[in-house]
Amino acid sequence: MIWLVTFLSCIGLIWAETPFNHNVHNERVIGGHDAKPNTWRWQASIQFDSYNDGYFYHICGGTIIGSSYIMTAAHCILSMDASLYRVVVGEHDLYEYDGSEQFLRVDMIEVHPDWNEDLAKGNDIALLRLANPLYDNGYVAIANLPYPGEILPHDFTCYITGWGLMDYGVTVPAILQVAPIHVVEHSVCSQPNWWGSNALTTMVCAGGDGAIAGCQGDSGGPLSCFTNGAWTVHGVVSYGPIGMCNQVTKPTVFTRVSSFHDWIYSIVP
Repeated sequence: MIWLVTFLSCIGLIWAETPFNHNVHNERVIGGHDAKPNTWRWQASIQFDSYNDGYFYHICGGTIIGSSYIMTAAHCILSMDASLYRVVVGEHDLYEYDGSEQFLRVDMIEVHPDWNEDLAKGNDIALLRLANPLYDNGYVAIANLPYPGEILPHDFTCYITGWGLMDYGVTVPAILQVAPIHVVEHSVCSQPNWWGSNALTTMVCAGGDGAIAGCQGDSGGPLSCFTNGAWTVHGVVSYGPIGMCNQVTKPTVFTRVSSFHDWIYSIVP
């Protein structure tokens, strides 16, 4: 039996009403490096107030797909109470407030209707509607999405970004991390010594080289690829191996956005 582990993680506390006080203990992409500020402008931080006491902590990444909508993983939804979430966009360093951030409340959560909390069954995708739309302050952008059914070729280079665990799950960063990661086609990823039957055609596999991987805290974040002349978000971080995240032949698995095009646009105006 292949054991799966979600990339969910709690990265510390952030005071809700005073965004200047970033008391964060955070995490990152394994094998990555500090992202250049104002580069991955569609990246979001999904934050949760587990005790409803005004303190939020980063649990997952997300992608801006509309002025009022954020795409993330279904397994990132810890409660259907939208008031317990906020989204931070324009974020770079979770420790510092430098004026680029927007702190946004959530007023609706849409989880894919076929999500059943089993990562190997797929459908690990959810949408958050913001209580107030974000505005273009020069530090945010709405992501391009792939056309329906689009499939990336084997070994195509994409980029994973996030504030997830790094260095074998020990070290955690403040600054957004980025790493190039190579797509593994389904015919390879579904082989028995890779992910076998747990790799579905509605997923994208990337990595598996033992060096670069998503990890806890990266869940829900984007797989960004330069296709059709533009940066496009092709995946949502879903799962990886238990234990060390960067294992050989156990690539990071993403929900394939192109497989959920119709569902996304049935919700997003």
